[in-house]
Amino acid sequence: MSRITGIPICLLLAAALAACSHQDRDTYQGYVEGEFVYLGSSQSGKLTALSVTRGQTVKTGVSAFTLESVDETAALDQAQRQLTSAQSQLEDILTGKRAPEVASVRAQLAQARANARKAALQLSRDQAQFDAGGIPKGQLDDSRANADATAAQVRDLSEQVDIARLPGRPQQIAAQRAQVAAAQAFVAQAQWKVDQKRVAAPADGLVYDTLYRVGEWVQAGSPVVQMLPPQNVKVRFFVPESVVGGLAPGRAVSIHCDGCAENVPATITYVSNQAEYTPPVIYSNENRSKLVFMIEAHPQASDAAKLHPGQPVAVRLQ
Repeated sequence: MSRITGIPICLLLAAALAACSHQDRDTYQGYVEGEFVYLGSSQSGKLTALSVTRGQTVKTGVSAFTLESVDETAALDQAQRQLTSAQSQLEDILTGKRAPEVASVRAQLAQARANARKAALQLSRDQAQFDAGGIPKGQLDDSRANADATAAQVRDLSEQVDIARLPGRPQQIAAQRAQVAAAQAFVAQAQWKVDQKRVAAPADGLVYDTLYRVGEWVQAGSPVVQMLPPQNVKVRFFVPESVVGGLAPGRAVSIHCDGCAENVPATITYVSNQAEYTPPVIYSNENRSKLVFMIEAHPQASDAAKLHPGQPVAVRLQ
């Protein structure tokens, strides 16, 4: 028979096919995407150690790879020695002369004071002799000159003792402090370069891929390890213009994927404010249904391992 209850068989088949292909109006197709973290070094060098393997899950701070650092380590050692030298010179300037040097000046001062006392006594005796007419004036003048000279020597050595106990001049100290600061900066720079030769995982995550082998030369900035932290796994799906107005970050969705034991809950984190066309068309009121908007949703970090970048999924609005 070509008709059943007056309805053509072809129309019944078309309706059945339409019913089978009908999609839940709250479910939309999408795919999983990963925001990868590429680990590299700011310095060039030969790869001496690759501490992780593809597919491995690592913790924050775990060493990922190490580059050769012979030159950088030598530069750090040199900078540290220069810093030690500059600090020692500053301490020497701040403390004045050494104790044995000060003691030597003190001994010279003691001897000068003894000579000054002897010269003063001789001057006193000669003055009495001159007053009595026992010596000529020239001898008295010699005694007075000797007494003045020894007294001046005492004053000079006393000042030398005080100076020996003083630190360096303020300008000299400031200049040496600047030398110490410069040496500290060189040490910090050298240490940073050494640290750049060992790169650790910045967060917990999956080692998605390794891009170099041990022994290969790695240029500065080239990624060696490709990581995918669980919080960087997201789902992108597209909704029509008629639905996007009711969506906002924070709304719950459910993700279904082939092979998943159960649906994965997620939360919308981004709603695009720009429309896209599928397929490209000229905009008109008649084809508004062709406008779609991209939506992004993030699952919990604990569920991220169930999803894989590039995997097609179905997203149901909650």
